[in-house]
Amino acid sequence: MKKNMDFSKFAFAVLACALTFTVKASPPMASDNMMNAANPPQVGDMAPDFTLKTLDDQTVRLRDVTAKSKVVLVELRGWPGYNCPFCTKQVHDYVSNADKLNAAGVQVLIVYPGPADDLKAHATEFLQNKNWPKDFLFVLDPDYSFTKSYGLRWDAEKETAYPSTFIIDTENKVQFAHVAKEHGDRVSCAAVLKALQSGMDMKNDMPMKNSM
Repeated sequence: MKKNMDFSKFAFAVLACALTFTVKASPPMASDNMMNAANPPQVGDMAPDFTLKTLDDQTVRLRDVTAKSKVVLVELRGWPGYNCPFCTKQVHDYVSNADKLNAAGVQVLIVYPGPADDLKAHATEFLQNKNWPKDFLFVLDPDYSFTKSYGLRWDAEKETAYPSTFIIDTENKVQFAHVAKEHGDRVSCAAVLKALQSGMDMKNDMPMKNSM
């Protein structure tokens, strides 16, 4: 009887050790938010690839564009219920300096996020009276696929995306990065041209302002 009791205690001890090891060895499960979270790319990072469409449904893939030249990638606020006046001002600035950007050998790629039932109509209205250069690319992000993959989703009422500007080289590396947390905090064309000329010495330009 005593032997049976000793054996039972021994078996229970072995089982307890095995269960303890199993619990310790099992990694914690990541939440959906942890798995889906993205941070904006910084200087020196590889720029995440993406594919979006123009107003006339032409496909634009980042890797195809950087294969030919450096890219100035601009994320606007798009359509947060109206066409953002700060976006209009910034785009006018780039359009008026299109010759200088062309001389610098870069491709300007501007992203207009949604969503909106009439996103194409709003985007078309946005481009009116801007004398859009034929070599500028203007793409739509109706489901925020690009915006989320770059960690730029401004998830608040009447907001869409954090206005941002990146310079990406032909090896798909980020050379310049600026993510604004205010509507009017935009990178001018002059700043982009200066960054292109100097190479920015691989320095980030990413203010972390939380207020509008």
